[in-house]
Amino acid sequence: MPSTPQLILGTRTDGQPLGHPLKLANRHGLIAGATGTGKTVTLQRLAEAFSDAGVAVFAADIKGDLCGLGAAGVPQGKLAERIAAQGLPHQPQAYPVTLWDVDGQSGHPLRTTLSEMGPLLLGNLLELTDSQQAALHAAFKVADREGLLLLDLKDLKAVLNHLREQPEALGEDRALFAGASAQALLRRLATLEQQGAEAFFGEPALQLEDVLRPEADGRGRIHLLDASRLVHEAPKVYATFLIWLLAELFEQLPERGDADKPVLALFFDEAHLLFGDTPKALRDRLEQVVRLIRSKGVGVYFVTQSPADLPDDILAQLGLRIQHGLRAFTAKEQKALRAVADGFRPNPAFDSLQVLTELGIGEALVGSLEDKGTPAMVERAAIAPPQSRVGPLSEAERQALIRQSPQAGRYDRPVDRESAYEILRDRQAARVPDEAPAPAKTKEGGALGDVLGELAGQALKSAARQAANQLGRQLVRGLLGSLLGSKRR
Repeated sequence: MPSTPQLILGTRTDGQPLGHPLKLANRHGLIAGATGTGKTVTLQRLAEAFSDAGVAVFAADIKGDLCGLGAAGVPQGKLAERIAAQGLPHQPQAYPVTLWDVDGQSGHPLRTTLSEMGPLLLGNLLELTDSQQAALHAAFKVADREGLLLLDLKDLKAVLNHLREQPEALGEDRALFAGASAQALLRRLATLEQQGAEAFFGEPALQLEDVLRPEADGRGRIHLLDASRLVHEAPKVYATFLIWLLAELFEQLPERGDADKPVLALFFDEAHLLFGDTPKALRDRLEQVVRLIRSKGVGVYFVTQSPADLPDDILAQLGLRIQHGLRAFTAKEQKALRAVADGFRPNPAFDSLQVLTELGIGEALVGSLEDKGTPAMVERAAIAPPQSRVGPLSEAERQALIRQSPQAGRYDRPVDRESAYEILRDRQAARVPDEAPAPAKTKEGGALGDVLGELAGQALKSAARQAANQLGRQLVRGLLGSLLGSKRR
């Protein structure tokens, strides 16, 4: 066995454990393979290994069965046979899991604000033309200058209507804000609302410290985003959220240099959605973020059917490759299969190209790293079964997990504090005093101050950002803004 701590993945053909150096787990990875070959179970096993090592995990639950991490496994049938044959330590157990859901139905509501997301990512989400993107940037610039905090979609719509009615507020950017572009933006926002994305924007926004906080027993907490609806009905929202999360992590986390282990493992399932329809400018920045973020102690793991779903610049950065079985029936598929085999450091004991078509369920070719960071020879491996449940939680189990979560009560009630919509509404009311609107309420109808009292810490952080705007500082959101030549204030 290697001398440094390992993430144990399974066993080689000679029965010896196969692992990946924990200290090199920030060098990213790939889990690939055809449907039904065992990718989800491999992801589950890897998430457990990270948690046991004290590393936090954030993953998307695409099919709804990854949440089985929150319950102890009951090995039966072939799983029990593999456990006995491998001889690896195996203790059925539940893992510390927090469930998230943009809709707030099957997990804690997951939100961010428009100010945090910024115009570049929002423009990609809305699939804007160049002129529409210019108008959006102009609207954000005015919002910064006038202290109009953009928290949710109604804030942005209020600013767009304000600029249509009072274009002089644009100043030197007036030429960028065509009326037709503003109208098109409002239509795109309405479409976004129809997709159910309105719930994604607002407060309380996700706080990264809640994701990274370890358990009392030293294990890392596993955070699962229920993305079953998003991937099928709003794939752009899903992809944009993951890009935003990656950028926020890079911006907020300190440099770690060489460390014993990562602070977070981030799993991107359906990874082709991140690159397929993404504009080249944003894709280039995403690739740059992936390259740089490992210095912050974040390992990014892409889960997809074929390595060809990822750009070459991403593939070149991967330290761990777990390749489940592939099939090749056409000349194009055979060429792709050979490219996959050629991506591994050859092992004289077998032909990688031939083995790729012979792998059974739960078997994989694994290309790892040696302790010094050089590629290890590819190994044929049987992935170890998870210690948690293979399969979904029941609805009752899911709701119990939500109630017992450390985040229970922190994110469940939305807050609608004063922001662009309320400020512009009050300005209008000041011009027509007898039509002044009623005081702002939360979406649940309670007084705004009651909720803010429970969420004082988050409100103070947001207030600090608003104060920076009022002092005339430019608000640049996330790393994506930094890569455009600015820096966060």
